[in-house]
Amino acid sequence: MTKRMKLALWVLQWTLGIVILIEAVLFILPSARHDFARTHMPNIIRLVLGWGEIIGALLVLIPRTARQGAWLLVAIFILAIAVHLLHGLFNVGALAIYAAAAWTVAAANEGKS
Repeated sequence: MTKRMKLALWVLQWTLGIVILIEAVLFILPSARHDFARTHMPNIIRLVLGWGEIIGALLVLIPRTARQGAWLLVAIFILAIAVHLLHGLFNVGALAIYAAAAWTVAAANEGKS
């Protein structure tokens, strides 16, 4: 793997980790409860997805656990996509891109740790 490719994957890994961490923290804050209530889904779904994203994002930012964190994020994003689709919410493009990015980070860290 070239230095350029390694740098690109490192940037993807850190961007994914930081963006998901920020978004997940905002998602679990009490102020997000009102917006989520409009989905008519139980609040526990918001908390499970949000905390799963936080844990996965933190693991992605630690080199020794990046692969495990990325696979956790893939699972969380697939679950989030399924929840959205089952509730008739079809705007899941960002979640699909996040899942693809997490899969790429997981694959790039295969054999490490």
